[in-house]
Amino acid sequence: MQLRRSKLPETHALHAHQFDSMEQQRESTSLGMWVFLVTEIMFFGGLFLVYIVYRHLFHEGFVAGSHHLDIKLGAINTAVLIGSSLTMALAVRASQMGKRNLTILFLLLTVILGGAFLGIKVVEYGHKFHDHLVPGPNFEWKEKPEITHQVELFYSLYFCMTGLHATHMIIGIGILLALMYHAKQGRYSPEYHAPVELTGLYWHFVDIVWIFLFPFLYLLGRH
Repeated sequence: MQLRRSKLPETHALHAHQFDSMEQQRESTSLGMWVFLVTEIMFFGGLFLVYIVYRHLFHEGFVAGSHHLDIKLGAINTAVLIGSSLTMALAVRASQMGKRNLTILFLLLTVILGGAFLGIKVVEYGHKFHDHLVPGPNFEWKEKPEITHQVELFYSLYFCMTGLHATHMIIGIGILLALMYHAKQGRYSPEYHAPVELTGLYWHFVDIVWIFLFPFLYLLGRH
């Protein structure tokens, strides 16, 4: 009797007053997330278009700049994010099955992998500061001075695109930590796990953005 009484408030809390049913609430929140992701696609799509145009106009400088990116660190980060997509998918599945401890575990692993990605990116940024490859008054390009401005433009786009991606990662990690807290409180169940699912969509989108960033910035022109 005590167990049933403890579950009733939780079930009622899942159903917001403006919705007629849990299904309607789930569909509305899913639609909202997809609309948000479409705006994000347009945002990053514009950045990719700018990169493609300038790479075509200043091909030599962009190729020279990309050769100074650490392809090993980029590849490791790619593998890390693919692993985080797996743990995020497992967290969603665990929440759907009502397995609280597994949900928390896989969310924690996703946070750790996301943190590892950001840590590697900080190391990579540190190398660029050390080599004076950060756009600004201290930017230096000694190999071929006549294309310095082209290379600086490449690194401007590099820091802009990867920095915005890293910002999305930081926001995602913050959301994951909030999910872990709520999962620990027993908020999620087979009947209600939409926040975990929607965060999974966001996290997979951020990972996919990097899947495009890696070849665009690191691999093109390597031959």
